[in-house]
Parts: sequence; C-alpha cells; structure tokens
Amino acid sequence: MEADYVVVGAGSSGCVIANRLSADPKNRVILLEAGGRDINPWIHIPVGYFKTMHNPSVDWCYKTEPDPGLNGRSLDWPRGKVLGGSSSLNGLLYVRGQKQDYDRWRQMGNKGWSWEDVLPLFKRSEDQERGADDHHGTGGPLSVSNMRIQRPICDAWVAAAQSAGYPFNPDYNGEQQDGVGYFQLTTRNGRRCSAAVAFLKPIRNRPNLQIITHALVKRVNLDGKKTTGLTFIDRSGREQTITVTREVILSAGAINSPQILMLSGIGDAGHLKENGIEPLHDLSGVGRGLQDHLQARLVFKCNEPTLNDEVRSLFNQAKIALKYAMFRAGPMTMAASLATGFLKTHPDLETPDIQFHVQPWSADSPGEGVHPFSAFTMSVCQLRPESRGEIVLNGPDPRSYPKIHPNYLATERDCRTIVDGVNIARNIALHAPLASKISEQFRPTADLNMDDYEGTLNWARDNTASIYHPTGTCRMGHEPHAVVDDALKVHGIKGLRVADCSIMPEIVSGNTNAPAIMIGEKASDLILSNP
Repeated sequence: MEADYVVVGAGSSGCVIANRLSADPKNRVILLEAGGRDINPWIHIPVGYFKTMHNPSVDWCYKTEPDPGLNGRSLDWPRGKVLGGSSSLNGLLYVRGQKQDYDRWRQMGNKGWSWEDVLPLFKRSEDQERGADDHHGTGGPLSVSNMRIQRPICDAWVAAAQSAGYPFNPDYNGEQQDGVGYFQLTTRNGRRCSAAVAFLKPIRNRPNLQIITHALVKRVNLDGKKTTGLTFIDRSGREQTITVTREVILSAGAINSPQILMLSGIGDAGHLKENGIEPLHDLSGVGRGLQDHLQARLVFKCNEPTLNDEVRSLFNQAKIALKYAMFRAGPMTMAASLATGFLKTHPDLETPDIQFHVQPWSADSPGEGVHPFSAFTMSVCQLRPESRGEIVLNGPDPRSYPKIHPNYLATERDCRTIVDGVNIARNIALHAPLASKISEQFRPTADLNMDDYEGTLNWARDNTASIYHPTGTCRMGHEPHAVVDDALKVHGIKGLRVADCSIMPEIVSGNTNAPAIMIGEKASDLILSNP
C-alpha cells in the first residue's frame, strides 16, 4: 500500500485530519484504527457510556500502575478503541477550556497557538444550536447542543451555588468561564455526535480515503531520520506495510502515540534499550509530562427521588426506552453530567482552578449500575494540576499495554486544591434550596470534619478517580523534553507529526474532547500549508 498521508488513530483529532486532508482529491489518505467500526448501538445513544466504558470490544480498558499519591491504588482509564476513539465513549461534554490556557501555550514559545489563533478553529468545527456569535460557529460538522433533560436536584445545585456566592454563567464557552450553569453537549437530535459521526461518516466514500480498522501499528519505519511509512498488524495477525510519500501523523492519543514512537526507536535511548528496542533517535521527552484531571466524587443521599429511582424498575426502564425511541427525549439523552461550575478556590486567583460535574444519579462507577437509594453526585476536579507522570513501555510487543504512572497529588498545591474543592462542594450542599433536599452525606460521611486537612486529603487519596483526560506525553515546545515543535513535527525526524492531546504543553482547564478536535483542525492547516 502507498499513500501521501497516513493518519494513525480515528479518534477526536484523527477523524478531523482524515476529513480535511482528503478534501483535496489529489491527496491519497489512509486512516488506521486499532479498533473496529462504530456499530455498537450503545455508542450512538448518549447515555450509552454506561454500556461502552469497560467493554473490551470498544474500550482499551487501561489501568494505571499503583499510584503513591492515591495510597497505592490503581485506576481504570477507559480509552476508545473504535472509530471515533474516546469521542464514541465519553460523557459528551463540550468544553474548550480557558483562553488563558492557549495564551499560555503561546507564551511558552508555541507560535500560532494563542486563543486568538485557535478560536476560529473551534468555531469552524462547530454547529452550535444556540447560533453563531463572536464565540461560536454554525454550519460545521460537529453538532453542539443544549441539554434535552432537566432534573430538579441539578437545578437545586445551581441555585445553591449562587446562594453560596458563585455567579450564574449561561455559556462557559463564551466570554469567560467563571460561574455555574449547564453543560453543552456533542449531540445531534438526541444522538451522540462523535468525531466519527461528524467528520468521517459524511465523507467515508471519498475515493482517495481508505479507512482500515483492526489495524494495530507496530512501528513507524525510518530511513535514517526520514519517515518512509509504517508497519501494522491486521485483523488476521499479518504484518502489512504502508509506504508514505509525505507524512505519517500519529493521532493515537496520550497513551498510544508515545508508545508508537518508542516502539519505532524514538524516545529515551536508555529506556528503549531496556525494552529490547534499538534507539534510532534519542528524544528523552517521549512519554513524559503526563497530566490528567483527578476528580473527587461526593455523593449525597436525598429525601426525594433522583434518577437512581427512575431506572430501578423494569417498568420504568421500558418507559424511558419508549420515550427515547419515540421522541429522542428523556434520560437516555443524558450526558455524563447536567450541571457544572468553574470556580476559584481563592478569590485572588485570576481564573477558575476547579470544575464541577453534577449528576442526578450516583454509582460507584459508570457501568456498574446506580446505587439502590435516592442520591446525586457532586464531582470536583482540579483544572491545572502541577503533578506530571509518564507512560513507559512494557516490552517491544505493540500488543503489550504500556505502563501508566499518573503521579497524582505529588505537589503541595495539588493536594491543597483537591481539599479546597471538596470543602467547597460540601459548603454548597449547606445552602438553599439544596440543603433541604439532602438527607445524608454518604461519601464522605458527615463525621469527616471540613477543617481536618490531613483527614480530607487522605479521604481524597482513597476515593478519587480519573476523569479520563490524559495529556502531555508528546508535548509541544522547544525545551529539552519537548517532543514536537509548534508545527507538530517530531523534533529531528522528517515526515512525522503528532496531533492529539499528547501534544499539550500544559493540560487545558476543562474537558479535553473539544480541544482534541481543535488540535485536529490546527494540524490539518499546518500540514496543508507547511508540508
């Protein structure tokens, strides 16, 4: 096989790149995806993440190594292994982050990545239900919608947060992020609008685009410092080689993109040798710089019904399914959370440093079923963690999962912020009208004193979970540990770029799917204008 461009990974960034590059019929494009087609019906039903997360047919089902910051616990890290990548499994929340995030990237020396530079890319992708304005676009492939479901407990949380002194913000993707309100979703007419639905489905029959599923990349092939193509393992277990005339673009995500680089002999020379791989290009930053958002999930029992009660009986489940089938409405249109807040742990901060995800249900984890009592969940995460971990190889076989070391809560600021976030959540619960609806603090219990810093921190170490936003493992920049430059070209290698959340020099202040799509748009422009 031969192509001008090979895109590795049909996730949030890769689908965009395949679409934009193949728009020119002169470009021969091959898109490789390690997973299969997005035919599982639960992928396309918004609430289907309950069924797809931890399902090995569409989820890599990664687990972290035991983490010292979490008292030795390992965490599940779902990652999409299907067309659409994690956008086919995620909670459907459309969040761009703060404009200061991107201005910070530019200040670090990355030309073309300021907010002024990337806002037009966000708008180009978007088909915003609210209409076009200075911050939003219409007519793009990605549908962004308002909630189609409301629940009183979430409305009560938004009101209580305002009673606690936090302003209401109708659009956290607008002029500023501060405040509380409701999430925007990547849905279209009550169905998930994944990157595959938005960017691949309309153009999948282009004669110059070939989409190959069940293709596990073994290595990128090099001739000296020049990329010549790659080798992958097909669904029958045979090795196949693709020759490229222009570029290979890795969009395999923050775990798999650095893994592929290292399997190809690009990475820290000592680490490669330890794993039986000949170093071809010593690039010490590959796999390092890992950042993720860590969430504390507080659960409160209620004295009135929540979604836990609605889904408990088979009769109610049948009514919910019928409502969705007939009207594309009801609980099956629900995203991972309804209400949100971007708040400051201290008033002297310039921008919010914590984010809330508020859900009218409670469970130990998606996929395990709701609790057998009325309850809701208040999740809070630190937006800009300082702690950095790493992805390392587990041998030279591409089928061996790399080892994930998140290194959570490794700095004093990270510890202080998670404790402050938990205390702010508990304080909001004391305000009307929410307080009268709460019958019991279930997790943590009321006997955990809000003034007990060490006790609250230890509770967080024992109870927090990933919110599934890994970034930074092939970070962009010009410092010694940078992997790609601001054109996303791998330092020292010709014809090889990385374009996904692994290139983030610092994690964005919010969910990562919308930024991943923007990175795909940016990469497409860079490739087409700067070959």
